[in-house]
Amino acid sequence: PYRHYRDKDDLLADLARIGFERFGAALLSAWDHGKPDPKSALIRVGRSYLDFARQNPALYTTMFDSSLSIAARPDLSEVADASFQVLRMACDTILADFTKGPKPPALMVALHIWSLSHGIAGLFVRPDRSPRPIPIAPDELLEAAVLIYLDGLKASPKH
Repeated sequence: PYRHYRDKDDLLADLARIGFERFGAALLSAWDHGKPDPKSALIRVGRSYLDFARQNPALYTTMFDSSLSIAARPDLSEVADASFQVLRMACDTILADFTKGPKPPALMVALHIWSLSHGIAGLFVRPDRSPRPIPIAPDELLEAAVLIYLDGLKASPKH
C-alpha cells in the first residue's frame, strides 16, 4: 500500500476519509429524516455511532485516535464535518420542539451528545482499555444519557 501513498500519514488520512464517509452515511441513514419522531431518530443515530465503532474498531481508531491532523487536510476535514453535521441537524430538529423559553445552541447540544457517544464508544470498542467491567450495554447507557440530558435541557430554568 505504501507505493500508492507518499507516507504513512497519507495512508492513514485516506483510511480515515473512507471511514468518515461510511460513518456519515450510516448516521444519515439512521436519522432517516427524523422518522417516526426526532427523539427516536436521534437515539437511532447514537446506536449507529456505537455500531460503527464496534463493527469497525480499527477504522474508528484511525478516524479518531490516530495522530492525524484532520484540520490540516481539507478533504478529510470536509467528510469528518459532514458526519458531525448529521448530529447537528438532528439537534436542530429536536430543539425546534422546545416550546418554552430560549433554546440552547444546537451546536452546543450536538457537541455534548457527540462527546457522550464518543466516550461510550471508547469504553466499549476496546474493552481491554476499560479500567473495569461495565455492567450495562453501551446502547442502553447512551440512550439513558441522551434522554436524561434532553430532559434536563427542557427542565433548565433558562429554557
